[in-house]
Amino acid sequence: MSKGKSDGAARKIGRRHKGAPTIADVARLASCSPMTVSRVINGEASVREETRSAVLEAIRQLNYAPNRAARSLAGGEQLRVALLFDNPSASYLSEFLMGALAESSRGDIHLEVQSCETVADAMMLMRKLAEGGIQGFILPPPLCDDQSVLDLVGELGAVAVAVGPGKASGSDAAVMIDDFRAAYDMTKHIIDLGHTRIGFIIGNPEQVASGRRLNGYRAALEDAGIEVADELIVQGRFTYRSGLDAAERLLAAKPRPTAIFASNDDMAAAVVAMAHRRHLDVPNDISVCGFDDTDMARTIWPELTTIRQPIREMTAWAVNAIARIVRARRSGERPKPEHSTLPYTLVRRESDAAPSLAAQHSSRTEAR
Repeated sequence: MSKGKSDGAARKIGRRHKGAPTIADVARLASCSPMTVSRVINGEASVREETRSAVLEAIRQLNYAPNRAARSLAGGEQLRVALLFDNPSASYLSEFLMGALAESSRGDIHLEVQSCETVADAMMLMRKLAEGGIQGFILPPPLCDDQSVLDLVGELGAVAVAVGPGKASGSDAAVMIDDFRAAYDMTKHIIDLGHTRIGFIIGNPEQVASGRRLNGYRAALEDAGIEVADELIVQGRFTYRSGLDAAERLLAAKPRPTAIFASNDDMAAAVVAMAHRRHLDVPNDISVCGFDDTDMARTIWPELTTIRQPIREMTAWAVNAIARIVRARRSGERPKPEHSTLPYTLVRRESDAAPSLAAQHSSRTEAR
């Protein structure tokens, strides 16, 4: 069902009765049975992904809230999940939290959100939360890449779902994108515009995904027969501040790059700011591209060309995965690890263009 048609159907259902929408209304809008809707709400695995998506969309359209009393009578004890984060990117965290909170609310799952500055803090907090009844942990990077954190979850008898790890290993479930291929595609896009001198800002070195994005950039250059210049690769940490420092180094290079690809939108936004400070026009003097497609990419000028990582969808998947695994364990099952790779999208906006003759001339002049 198209979004337009589903919106229209939702409005019709809303007009038919003024009370709160029912599970039957959700089933009607999603073109499935009420039993299937119940299975989705309870996080059961025996539902096709296409059907699950249709049900979740119907729940969103109708603003349907499961009846807690009925769930309790059916033996559905409310799940308790903790989301731990140690991520410096405010825009990434905003998307991450919105997805987790929305999905937890729809699934009647109690979600606790806790920040931790170090791995040691995280592990101490996890022990405390597990003692308080937390059954599952949602772990974004860099925590999801730390094996000691994953090992502790197992010791506590809880469920760990990694969101955005560099590789799927050690957790009960993991959801990610192909960071290597996404970075490769963005670099190839920049090359196809005509750029050959392309700067790259690496993400947090503690995150495996940072290395995969760097490898994707390198591979695209090598496949195009372009030399990988070490002076054009600068370390960042996924923060705006680190993006400013990296941009200052790259824009001072001789010759200056005609394009810069940053490993996330925060750092790419910093590159745009630094370019403006140097009176460079984006994209006529220099193209800038990012990664993630957070709100940052759409609120700066010019808006960023970037890789859309479906962060909200990934966290929603994580919430549902914990529900499925916990309920399977309650039934005496030993569920196998679930790994899902979601699609990414290269979103073209206003921050990239073919290298202008003036920019190329300036770059050549600086080289002399």
